[in-house]
Formats: sequence, C-alpha cells, structure tokens
Amino acid sequence: MSVDSTWLRCPNCFQDLESVSGRTYGCVDGHRFDQARGGYLTLLPPRAPRTVGDDRAMLEARAELLDSGAYTPIAEALQRAGRDLLGGDTEVSLLDLGCGTGHYAGAVADAVPTRRMLLADRSPDAVRMSMRALAARAAVTGVVLDLWRPLPIRDASADVALDVFAPRNPPEYARVLRSGGLLLIVVPTERHLAELRASGDVLEIPAGKDAAVLEQFTPHGFALAGREQVEYAMSADLRRRSLLVDMGPSAHHRTATAGTSTTPATESDSDVAGVVDSDSGADSTVTVSVDVLALQKL
Repeated sequence: MSVDSTWLRCPNCFQDLESVSGRTYGCVDGHRFDQARGGYLTLLPPRAPRTVGDDRAMLEARAELLDSGAYTPIAEALQRAGRDLLGGDTEVSLLDLGCGTGHYAGAVADAVPTRRMLLADRSPDAVRMSMRALAARAAVTGVVLDLWRPLPIRDASADVALDVFAPRNPPEYARVLRSGGLLLIVVPTERHLAELRASGDVLEIPAGKDAAVLEQFTPHGFALAGREQVEYAMSADLRRRSLLVDMGPSAHHRTATAGTSTTPATESDSDVAGVVDSDSGADSTVTVSVDVLALQKL
C-alpha cells in the first residue's frame, strides 16, 4: 500500500513529510521514517510511552462483535450525521482517530463519498486491520501515533474526523480539521452496559459525558451541529457477553483485580467492555446507550 504523505508532518519537528526514496519518508530537517511491511508508518514523538494500544485478541473480539450487528445502530447514527451535515456531492478526506478495526470509518465512507482516508491508532495491529478492511473503499494511509500528543498530521488536512470511544485531543483536532469540517464523536452514557455494571462487573461511567465533551471542544472553535442519543436493548447470550469483555480494557482490569475487593473505578471512553459472570444467564439483554455528537469547526 502506498502512503499519501500530504496528510503527514514530522512528529519531531512538525515539518511536512515527503517521500524520500522507496518506502522511506522524511522531512527537511533530516528525520526519516520507514514504511512497515503492513504498509503503515509509525510516527511517534520522542520519548513516547511504551504502550501498544489494543492487542490482536482484543481487536479480533471487537471485530466479531461488530460484524454480528451488535452496534449497527451506532454506525447508522454516524451515517445519518454525515449525510445530513455533509450532503453527498463532494468527496471528502476522512480521518479516523482511534480507528480500531476500521468498522466505523467504513460505515461513514459507505454513506459519504470518500476520496481518501487516514487511519490512526496507537496500536499497530489496529492500523493493519483497518487498512486491510478498508483498502477497497478509498485511498488509505495508516499511521501509528499517540493521540495525547501533537499529532503528526498537517493543518486543515481533513474534512471529516471520527472519534468513537477513543481519547480526545481538542486543540489538535481543531488544528487538523479544515474550517467548516465535521467532527463526529461517540461517547457512552451512564446507562451504557448498565446490566453488567449493576452486578459489579464493569467500571462506572460518569453522567454528563456529552456536556463535558462540549465543554472541552467549544473553546477550540467547535460548535454543536447535531446530536443523537442511541439507546436500545441488545440481545446478549454468553458468547456476546464474553466478547464485550475481550474487546476492551475491562478484561485487563478483571485480571488485575481478580480475588480482590475494590470500590468501582471510573471507566474511560475506550473501556466500554464488561466483565461477565458465567452465572449471569445464557441469554439476556444488555443496554447500549451512547451519545453521537456532531461538532463543526468554525
């Protein structure tokens, strides 16, 4: 796969990246980055934390759950927001921040004509998986990066950006979106996976996350353009409940706290999986409840 370097800047000095030779990309200050066998670039800043993001097992569990249709209403809400606010006449540049399996970027690309995509995640496995899944949809570039740090993405390079259950970096998102661009964010409500939480099997979600997101982004030149709450009872047999565990950080939390009694912690947006007790029932329902926010860059 080729790299569209017009998306990218150097994570060290913030100069534009260009193709130097073959599979090597660099900036005028001499920093060089080689394309991995999977086709992506790793553009981490100096002294980046040695975390790797979601591992392959978590991603495979997430892919199985998403392919089963469990979260289809969330993808459909993103499609509606894209169609309603962007129309369908002009091809867009789509940026997925925390791309995971590529499921939601693919859904938006199905609804909105997409010329090119930048798929970004801290996990190399996630970038590889999403690039493979979406290679036939548009010109795809994949980057391993740190969402908490200055992004190795050029100013005003994206028309649409996605942040679905991922960390958020408001000043950087404002910088990389063009004026008039659209940012689609999905955050869980306090009712998300409530049945698992009631039995103490999943971390707490604070109320009012949608309001907190608006407070984060408004000072950086974003205005609320649309909002939809998606809430429904999802059928959840033991297999599906197990996937909810395996696809997110709660699986690690369960392992780390096995055999201990602690006060429930507060989960991050990415920690949307639950720890499942095999005695919780062979077939039941679990509440899915999220806010889909559409923010426009002024």
